[in-house]
Amino acid sequence: MNYRKLTKIGIAFVVAICVSTLTGCKGEQAKQQASNEYAVRTIAVSSPELNYNYPATIKGKQDIEIRPRVAGNIIKVCVDEGASVKTGQTLFVIDDVTYREAVNQSEAAVNQAKAAVNQANAGLATAKLTYSNKKELLNKKIIGDYEFQTAQNSLAQAEAAVATAKASLASANAALVSARQNLSYCYVKSPANGVVGSIPYRVGALVSSSSAEPLTTVSNIETMYVYFSVTEKQLLEMTRTTGDSKAILASFPEVQLKLADGTVYEKNGKITTISGVIDQTTGSVSLRADFANPDRLLKTGGTATVLLPYTAKDVVVIPQSATVELQDQKYVYVVGQDNKVTFTSIQVADVNDSQNYIVTAGLKAGDRIVVQGVAQGISALTDGMEITPITEEQAAQKVQQAIQMGAADLSKKK
Repeated sequence: MNYRKLTKIGIAFVVAICVSTLTGCKGEQAKQQASNEYAVRTIAVSSPELNYNYPATIKGKQDIEIRPRVAGNIIKVCVDEGASVKTGQTLFVIDDVTYREAVNQSEAAVNQAKAAVNQANAGLATAKLTYSNKKELLNKKIIGDYEFQTAQNSLAQAEAAVATAKASLASANAALVSARQNLSYCYVKSPANGVVGSIPYRVGALVSSSSAEPLTTVSNIETMYVYFSVTEKQLLEMTRTTGDSKAILASFPEVQLKLADGTVYEKNGKITTISGVIDQTTGSVSLRADFANPDRLLKTGGTATVLLPYTAKDVVVIPQSATVELQDQKYVYVVGQDNKVTFTSIQVADVNDSQNYIVTAGLKAGDRIVVQGVAQGISALTDGMEITPITEEQAAQKVQQAIQMGAADLSKKK
């Protein structure tokens, strides 16, 4: 028998097992319904440890858009998408020929301006000597006022020439600084440690400060910011019971993060901020939890669920699978003393951990409810129907027996 035949036989066997198991489970359900046996739980008050579940979005501590400051063609892309980079690391190189020429021209202009300043200083020194000499001669009545005034005017002109030359030098130096800065901008560097995002521009692309898209984005994901929202009502309750935002933040325990694949992130986070503004569209308030991300498992733009633990004291807790929802109202089947069920409306707390409900009205300790086979569209239960109560353990055993019987029947058929 070759490998292909073995594979086909194996697939057929798995399919047969699945069909038999499903048939057995359906048969058991039909048998259960026929005998009116349903798993029943007696309600008791407890103080369970539960979680508030809040949908959340994940962002890096810094998401920095990298944009060019000068225009030119990209001649080198030094990193790839998803690469880890350090502060100051070169990411892109833009053609720098024009900017190098500008630096050379600016350096020449600075040298020329320096020479002009030196020349003006020399002229000023000569004008000062002439002025001093003419003043002495005037005091001795050797020359007249005209000659002295001429020397004084020459000194003023020399001083003005020095000032003009120095201004030209300052302008040339400023132009040189600008040219060197523009040249440095040809080497686009990372402003922070992080991870490189998508790179829409490649070698040869013409870019400038007005380009529609950034060259890339560098995300600092060593610490991740996880944003989620609570309702205005929940915030008011927290404020009344705890105090202001600072007190509320201090009272929060560490939170967990349930990822998109259903697993719980290995590191706990801390709620660090509460928005001071209520979103008028959603009526909610934004909170932020910080999570360390040393292995870079969390990514900017990801989604998750924040799990905020709390202990509910002396409450009635029932599984969500024991309820039926009709028109935003939740119901359970309450089992009376005569074993007849009553379709009963209940109210639950504004908390949802996807597994249990905290019942605030409609049930009390000692009540009995049906906890299996309740799902709407599948259950044969009807209001006023008499059932045979069994324990949840007995119901689980019956399901297990049905699976085993289905597997045994399949073995006999072989």
